[in-house]
Formats: sequence, C-alpha cells, structure tokens
Amino acid sequence: MTTAELLKGAAELFPDEVVTSANVRHLDLPFGAGRFALITLDNGFDHTKPTTFGPASLANLDTAIDQVEREAAAGEIVGIGVTGKPFIFAVGADLKGVELLKKHEDALAIGKGGHEVFKRLSGLAVPTFAYYNGAAMGGGVEVGLHCSYRTVSAALPAFSLPEVFLGLVPGWGGCTILPNLIGADKAVSVIIENSLNQNKQLKGGQVYDLGIADALFEGADFLEQSLLWTAAVLKGEIAVERPEIDRGEAWDQAVARGRSVADSKVHGAAPAAYRALDIIAAAKDGDLQKGYDAEDVALADLIMGGELRSGIYAFNLVQKRGKRPAGAPDKSLARPVTKVGVVGAGLMASQLALLFLRRLEVPVVLTDIDQERVDKGVGYVHAEIDKLLLKGRVNKDKANRLKALVSGVLNKAEGFSDADFIIEAVFEEIGVKQQVFAEVEAVAPAHAILATNTSSLSVSEMASKLKNPERVVGFHFFNPVAILPLLEIVRGEQTDDASLATAFAVAKKLKKTAVLTKDAPAFVVNRILTRFMGEIQNVIDEGTPVDVAEKAIEPLGLPMSPLVLLELVGPAIGLHVSETLNRAFPDRFTVSPNLAAVVKAGKRGFYVYSAENGFKPELDPEVAALLQQGDVVLTEEQVRARVLDAVAQEIGLMLDEGVVAEAQDIDLCLITGAGWPFHLGGITPYLDREGVSERVTGKRFLEQGLASVPA
Repeated sequence: MTTAELLKGAAELFPDEVVTSANVRHLDLPFGAGRFALITLDNGFDHTKPTTFGPASLANLDTAIDQVEREAAAGEIVGIGVTGKPFIFAVGADLKGVELLKKHEDALAIGKGGHEVFKRLSGLAVPTFAYYNGAAMGGGVEVGLHCSYRTVSAALPAFSLPEVFLGLVPGWGGCTILPNLIGADKAVSVIIENSLNQNKQLKGGQVYDLGIADALFEGADFLEQSLLWTAAVLKGEIAVERPEIDRGEAWDQAVARGRSVADSKVHGAAPAAYRALDIIAAAKDGDLQKGYDAEDVALADLIMGGELRSGIYAFNLVQKRGKRPAGAPDKSLARPVTKVGVVGAGLMASQLALLFLRRLEVPVVLTDIDQERVDKGVGYVHAEIDKLLLKGRVNKDKANRLKALVSGVLNKAEGFSDADFIIEAVFEEIGVKQQVFAEVEAVAPAHAILATNTSSLSVSEMASKLKNPERVVGFHFFNPVAILPLLEIVRGEQTDDASLATAFAVAKKLKKTAVLTKDAPAFVVNRILTRFMGEIQNVIDEGTPVDVAEKAIEPLGLPMSPLVLLELVGPAIGLHVSETLNRAFPDRFTVSPNLAAVVKAGKRGFYVYSAENGFKPELDPEVAALLQQGDVVLTEEQVRARVLDAVAQEIGLMLDEGVVAEAQDIDLCLITGAGWPFHLGGITPYLDREGVSERVTGKRFLEQGLASVPA
C-alpha cells in the first residue's frame, strides 16, 4: 500500500481532524547562495491552537515534499527548510485521532504513515533544514530530526518528546534518530527521564546545548538569522561538526540508567518507557530502518493498550477539564480582589501569602497571635523573593515591589478592614477556626470572601455561627503549595454563587487547577488517600509484614509508597484526618493503634535512611518495637485486592453522595493533588481496566471508549 493510500484510509477514520497545511514558498538566499524552498506548517489558527499531525496533515506534508523533491531533482532549488507558524513549530500527532482507533492495523498505519512522510526529508537531492521557531513536541520534534540540519530559537519555551509520559514511544523516528544524533545517554534523558519527570520541557538554549540543534538564534529575527546561517552552510562557509557517538559500553550504560529511572518512577507498571528503551538499545548499530519498524510495532501495540488511553484521558482532564471546572458559577459574578488577608503566619500560611503575592500582585497582609510569628512569616516571604531574584526569575525592581506589598500586623481590624479575600491557615480544630472567622467577620468588609484552607473539617459548620455564612468557602491547597496544582474549592451549605465565582476567579489567577467539591468529610483527595492508607495500615495491624504491604502497591506505579507518603504528610496529620473520617464513617474508616503509637512516640515516620544503605527506606527499629500485630498474614496480591476494593467502594459512595460532579473530577484531583500517574488516568480507568469497579460497585466508573479502547 502506498503512503497516500495509507493516509487516505486513516483520514477516513478521523473526519474531525484540524488539518495542518504545508505551504511551500520560494526565496533567494542571501549572499547569492541560491533559490530555496521553505515549507511552513500552519493549521490556520493562532498560537492558542497548536499545529498537529493527523492523517490529512501528513498527506499535505507528503504533497509538499512531492513538489520540492521534483524541484530539487531538476536543480531548481539548493535546499529546503521546514518551519512553523508564529510561536509554534508543531506539537506532534493529533491525539484526538489516536483515541478513535479500534484496530491494531489502523494504529500500525499511523506509525508507518508518519515514518514514510518524514523520512523523505532525509532522502532528497539537496540538504534539508528544520527551523524550530516555537513550541515543538513529539512528532514536531521528530519531523526536524529527519532533516540534515536544525536551528532553534532562544525564545522557544517548550521542546520535548512527551510520548512516554502519555503511554507511547516517540514513534516517528525519535527513539532511533535521537540517540544516533546526540548519544544514548542524552537521548535517554530527553525521552525517558524528562518525560517521567512530569513531562519536563526544554528551552531553546538547552536544545542547542544537547546538540539537537546546530545553531541558536534570538527569537526577534530568528528566521532571518536561520536563513543567513543556511546560506553560509550551503556555500561551505560554515561546517557543522557533530561529536562522535560512543557505541560501546556507554550506550549500554545509558540504557541501563534509563531502566533504573523507569523502575523508580513506574515500577514496571507501565510499558511505554521499557518499549522505548528496547528501541534505543537496538538503535546502537545505527540501522535506522530497523529502528523505524520497531517504532511502528511499539506504537501500534501501545495505542491498543489501556495505559495510553488512560494517559490521553489524563492529559485531556488536565488540559481541558482542569481549565473549565465542572459546576463553577458564571464567572461574571466574581468580585474583584485588590487586597488579600492571611490569618496565620506559619509555614502553610506563609506559602499561601507568597503565592497570592506573586500571582495577584496585590497587597497581602498576614496576622498571627504574636509579633515574633508575624515577623517570621513576612521574613519567609521576603527570603523566597530574594531566591527568585538570585535565580533571575524576577528583576530587582519587581522584587522590591513584591516585598513592599507584603506586611504583617497583630491587629486584624487594622489588617483586614479593606481586604476582599481573607484565607485562614490556622490549627486544624473546628473551635479554633470558628473563633478566627468570628473575629475576622467583625472587622472585614461586608463583601469580603472568608476562605478556609481546612483539609478535612466541615466548611458549613465553620460558617454556622456567622452573620453572613454565605461568603465562606473552602479553599484547600496541597503541600507543597508552589508545586501541586490542585485547589479543592468547597461549597458550604450556604455559600452563594458570587462568593464561589470569586473563589474560582482567584484560583485561575493563582494558576491552580480548581475542582468544585461538596462539603463532605475530607473532600476528595484526603478521603480517598485516607481510605487507601487506612487499608494498608489495617493489614499491617492484622499481621502482614510492613514490606509486603508496601510492595503490594508497586504495580500501580505510584510516585511513592504509602508509608513514604505518610512521612511526607506527617503521621500526626494522617492520624488527625483518619480520626475525622472515623467519626463521620466509623464502619469504613479505622484509626490505627499502631499509627497512634508512632505519633505518640514523636516519630516522623516508619522509616530511617542511612548512607550505607544508599538512603533507601528501612523500617526504623524503634517503630518496629512499637508495632503490635495480629497473626493474619496476607500475600501481596491479597493486600492489593483489598486496598483496591476499598478505594473502589469509597469512590462509588462519593459519586452517589455527589461529592463531585463525575468520576473525571476524582481522577483530576488525584493527578493534580496527589501526583498519581497519567498511565493510571488517576484511578478510575485503572479500576475499570482491572475489573475492580464492576466487582465492587456492579458497574464501570467510565463508559467504554473513555480512557479505554472503543468497543
């Protein structure tokens, strides 16, 4: 079957593709270097809708290459360039088309189609150049890898091969060409390590430093400078030299390093990284076609697997649903926020003050019970701004302006009389929080939002003694505040639409992923994690060894084991949340006597770490001595089944109670608030895929085709 026939068949499966055109124009290069053909990839939209490659788009590029191939063969042009529309080069395959594929042979056609088109660029009679003028990802990076030379803009903000992050492999030449261009170790960093590190992006300068691009130019006149450089290369005035690639032991060591990175991140639970490493390992002999064939098969296998569908589902949740929160009131109801008050000046309150200051750039005032605490909180914010200045993230002017905007006072009336948004981050005890809100309500303007950062207490109860309970809203951040994107926005029983709309508008300015939740115990993330952790602690209390209980969860590929997570959260906080939920749901949430003993002993966790053991977690002998266990010992499989059944039951109950609008919101919360992996799709696609949902609740959480292969 010809490439054109392959792509025509694929295009019929994907009628709604946003089609990218490949426009050819001709220009005379400077210094009399000759006539040049420039192909511009453009989908006709501005930079907010990045250019992608679906089957019809690949066919357009194929047609453009037909034209320049004839011109090159006839001696009419001296070279060919590929670039993108303003701010965007191309961001790879159109994932909406991938989601529609139901058959292995259709998936194989997509891989082959991309290869057949792209590799033509390396087989033309004249040199080819890729000009990475803007964002380039996946297939966008790969089309450039097939060219003879590459330049990159210093202003380019995002360059990556994110496929492994989503559950794919770079399947249009990335796994094969990149290690042969820059060496296996650097390629493993780009393809495996960056991908599994929350899809870390490269900037233009880094792309050049890695040797992916041959020249780096400023963004303002990037194309002009690239064409001057192209002319010099074609005239022989610039010779591009690339380092010799080490195809010996260094190559094998790089692949081994990639496997240990994959093991540490996904624990063998998701196949994409390992498939990519197999292809990189096989690319050692430089046989490109063999590599392309392996990429085609891996791509097709993974497209028909659950992890990729979960990965695309998770990606869509974060990119789309996360930006348009379900159930949020009309944004026109939101009131302006020109000053923020923070009750408390401890670490959490200080982190919140810094975030509001940086994102809103309005006055932020902290209060606490004594001057020493207030000064410490303001000092923390100043020190963090100084760090940003040192790193070049803000200039001196901006740093001084931000510092001048933050202040601390003891008198709430003085601090909050003109604040529009006041958030409390004080001790997690309902009486304390009610007292704080009563004091704040007495001095704050009538329109001010009163927000609570509670992680598990009732927002309605907190507001119940106020004159205006309608302006109280839950605004629950996750620690560390600067890193985790989730913000659970909790609607109390009397919260009005204007207060809620203002909370969502503030969340957007804070660049947080906001999810609306009902005022239910522990909301979403802490309720699920507490049930999850509670079941782990139950099996330990009953008699299963700690290491067996921990290892049982490894196949999920979570970012850390349950007891390491407990250490991060803090055993005392974990115990407090489990007590709160035990009061609400005593039949399902237990309070572990062993956890209580660990907290009473003042231990920071179950583990100790030593240099001799490579800082791997080892059960603290003092904790081991505290543990009182029964004699029921479960296997890893039994532990895993019990934990997953408990989580599925809890999610089913939360959906029945209307804690969130849909299962998608639970997944969005776990991905953005607890770092659960994209290859799980959060949690519900995994529970569906493993048959747990139906076993426990009698039905799937998501319809077939959403986060799974269509029926």
